[in-house]
Amino acid sequence: MTKVDIFSGFLGAGKTTLIKKLIKEVYGGEKLVLIENEFGEIGIDGGFLQDAGINITEMNSGCICCSLVGDFGEALRKVMSEFAPDRILIEPSGVGKLSDVIRAVRELNIDGLDLNSAVAVVDAAKCKMYMKNFGEFFNDQIEAANAIVLSRTDGMDEEKLVEITALLRGHNESAAIITTPWEKLGGGQILEAMERKNTLGDELRRLGEEHEHCHEHGSCCCCHEHDHEHHHDHEHHHHHHGHEHEHDHEHEHHHHGHEHEHEHEHHHHEHHHADEVFSSWGVETARKYSRAELERILASLDSGACGEVLRAKGIVETPDGEWLHFDFVPGEADIRGGTAAVTGRLCVIGAGLNESAAKELFGV
Repeated sequence: MTKVDIFSGFLGAGKTTLIKKLIKEVYGGEKLVLIENEFGEIGIDGGFLQDAGINITEMNSGCICCSLVGDFGEALRKVMSEFAPDRILIEPSGVGKLSDVIRAVRELNIDGLDLNSAVAVVDAAKCKMYMKNFGEFFNDQIEAANAIVLSRTDGMDEEKLVEITALLRGHNESAAIITTPWEKLGGGQILEAMERKNTLGDELRRLGEEHEHCHEHGSCCCCHEHDHEHHHDHEHHHHHHGHEHEHDHEHEHHHHGHEHEHEHEHHHHEHHHADEVFSSWGVETARKYSRAELERILASLDSGACGEVLRAKGIVETPDGEWLHFDFVPGEADIRGGTAAVTGRLCVIGAGLNESAAKELFGV
């Protein structure tokens, strides 16, 4: 199976830098082929790529989206037959529509070709302006991506970064959004986001499983797990867990149970004992928290301000650029320094959880 990673992004967004980072840190040992489409921009340094053992097929006939049936298809078939690579990297022109490139790859129906990821690299400082002035092309890249990698976020004002993330979410509710400066991240963390691994949904599911395990055994040692987390997924998730029948909400809500699952316009918990049902809420955010603020928030969780909180976990950045990992169970909270994540994440589960109060408490 040959994986295909597509890297879109406006001119100067940083596609080349991102691809080089991934080649250096995570693609090593794989047989790679890069397909470039140049449209008035300087492509990746050919010498660098040849030294890395990568074969280059440059397409200088204009925008990749203008030659999908001809050159593009022929290039992919040639690459597959002559090189049989482990992975193909496609870097379309900065003014190309990502949706067109995705469609082209899928419609070729080449055996053994798997569309692994579609990435939009976005210059955070220019996002708002590009969204307004070049909506047709820029917004298409945002809307079609399964991962949005922000560049030039180092030193950016927190409020502006939160605003930009909200703008992106307005065009794409489900893509992983990386807000952390790349130099603080390993290539593996970025690739996980691109491939939708270890998502916010996964984290909430694990948190629910931990709660069930602790409930069954009457103890919890979760606060002492010093694991390193990599975070990415939808901005909001609401999870409801039970043992018989479950009902969903009209938004992005996930339910986990043991028998049947049903979608419904509202939340209902029927046929359950109080200790059998709990709900969870999670959010990804670029908001920054001081250690003192985080301590205050976790203390408030213990006070019942958000309902009966049974477990909370997350990782956030401080105003000083430190990353804090936290765990909470009633009567015990643990905050420790740790590695950076692709963006901040908060996860809370409880009985009778007040989600609006949790959002207000965490300021999201």
